[in-house]
Amino acid sequence: MGNIWVLPVVREISSCMRPFTSNLALRGRAAPSSMRSGKTRKFTLPFYANSSTSHTTSLLAFRQSKRKSPARTRSPSKFNSRLNQFTFNHSVKHVLFLFRFVSISKNYRSVIRACIEELQQVAVNTKDSAVCTQYGNQVSILLAIELIWNLCEVLFIDAVGALLLHLLDWVRLHKGDVDEKATHVLQSESPAEHRDYWDVVVGYVLQGRLEEVRQLLVKQATLQPAARNMFKLMDNLLSKMPFYNPGGTQTPTDFDVKWRHWHEEVDRCLQDNSFASNPHLELIAKILVGDEDTLLEHKELVGTWYHFLVTRLLYCHPTVKSTELHFYAHSCMTMFLDPRSVPEALDSILLAAFEFDIHQVIKDCSIALNNWWFVAHLTDLLDHCQLLQSHNLHFGSNLREFLLLEYASGLFSHHSLWQLAVDYFDHCPEFGRVYLELQMERIPLDTERKALKVLRICEQRQMSEQVRSICKIMAMRALRNNRLGSALSWSIRAKDAAFATLISERFLQDYCSRGSFSDLDLIDNLGPAMLLSDRLTFLGKYREFHKLYGEKRFREAAKLLLSLMTAKIAPRSFWMTLLTDALPLLEQKEVIFTSEQTYELIFCLEELTSSCNTTTATTTAAASMTDTPMQEEDLEVTKVELLRLALARNLAMAIVNEGTVEV
Repeated sequence: MGNIWVLPVVREISSCMRPFTSNLALRGRAAPSSMRSGKTRKFTLPFYANSSTSHTTSLLAFRQSKRKSPARTRSPSKFNSRLNQFTFNHSVKHVLFLFRFVSISKNYRSVIRACIEELQQVAVNTKDSAVCTQYGNQVSILLAIELIWNLCEVLFIDAVGALLLHLLDWVRLHKGDVDEKATHVLQSESPAEHRDYWDVVVGYVLQGRLEEVRQLLVKQATLQPAARNMFKLMDNLLSKMPFYNPGGTQTPTDFDVKWRHWHEEVDRCLQDNSFASNPHLELIAKILVGDEDTLLEHKELVGTWYHFLVTRLLYCHPTVKSTELHFYAHSCMTMFLDPRSVPEALDSILLAAFEFDIHQVIKDCSIALNNWWFVAHLTDLLDHCQLLQSHNLHFGSNLREFLLLEYASGLFSHHSLWQLAVDYFDHCPEFGRVYLELQMERIPLDTERKALKVLRICEQRQMSEQVRSICKIMAMRALRNNRLGSALSWSIRAKDAAFATLISERFLQDYCSRGSFSDLDLIDNLGPAMLLSDRLTFLGKYREFHKLYGEKRFREAAKLLLSLMTAKIAPRSFWMTLLTDALPLLEQKEVIFTSEQTYELIFCLEELTSSCNTTTATTTAAASMTDTPMQEEDLEVTKVELLRLALARNLAMAIVNEGTVEV
């Protein structure tokens, strides 16, 4: 199998996101005491709100398929088909394949947990009550996200071995108020006399943490020597309780026999009133035998219906199978919640997970969370686990790519996270490149640094049209700001010959007016880029002429100057400037131009003056009518006369020099 790629974990992502209101409420979770209000609330999620309008039609279809449908019916046939597919996917070979993704899922959860801890610390340190409340809301939503992700990991990815043990770990991790109370109890002077002591003991029993229960009961037994035998009996029952582990050496039949014997022993103790004198121990015994009325009487300690579900399974149905899980989930939810209340979003999501309906979980999360971070990353992970292959959308690409496209499109409107979105588009094989091309064209190029980042991304992906567009925009902006060097550089990167010609003309005009070039480093290092246009070639070669002249390599400079004119590379309007540049070479004591080269210069001068005669006559007539000064025309005439004189003198010297025979 080739390399498998799963979307990278980005720890800093939540701190950069714009908050928005979510309708996902979390019950039964313990926020820090400084932030706790004791009520179910609507919270603010610190992940990015997708502001993209792309994929609008498919988005509505995706969400409204949930809203327009009638209430979900729990069809046994549909559930069995989903579970059969799920069971088939979890063959031995596939189980080994999934192990690698369990650690990836845990990495995602560790990132969410790190964000939670960071927000909790910020909330504790802030002095503004409104800000503290806002952070508390964000923490609660992140806790709900972690809860859902962890359950999906248990049921879909790591659903091998002891299902009940995994669910117990899930409840213990997400019911942290018991540990918080236990810390206060154990740090007190007399833990056994603390007012929360028995709440902690019962809380541990509900979570199946019997070793912690035994340790706490020892402290109570030391305070009641007369009841030592009663505590010893309870300790014996707790130590004997068997736990079912399919991965162990114990067969289901052996476990069932052990379980029945233990269960009968606890029930016999209750029937014999062995704990009648201590209501707390009697309560523990009733929980151990799975007395549902007792559990429901202590809802405040259980907290949530899904905690009630796991506790009920532990003490009543320890060998529960995946095929039976949804029946117990429905019954526990019905028993625990007020029949007059409407299940909240979190309840529906967890119930769908217990039904092994992955797609319903994704749908409900996309509606409840109103953002794409969670559903995009969870769907990507499940898709790599090959758990979504049977689900195709009626529009666009598959479900994984649809969610990634929406999430990445939202990131592009963020001032810094847009670069991260590029990686997401890269891993959408069907529509990712099309989306990326459209988004790259919409990025505001505020600075040249940002433009270079965008350009590098486009060049790495051979997006030639976007590269040209970006370079043209930056070149035009630089030209408007009279930054000719930057404008020329951008036009060369865009391979825009017409624009490069225009900027080269500006360089030559500046030289004519100022007598020197700007941005010499750029012009000196044009290299093969000067071949982009004739005018750019002339600019580079003319600068090369100046360098040769400055290095006193006069013959090479003269040859280059003449070639610029005879090869018609130089614009006709610039010929007089080139001829003027030839004057110092013509006046050298040493003959630089040969007779043949001098004839070429004379021909160029005559061609230039003859073409300008008509224009000069028209200009002179207009000047005489308007009394315009004739200084410019006189200057040009003087230049021509000086050039003719210098050319004639050089021609004579060249002929004499060439006709002289050295002895």
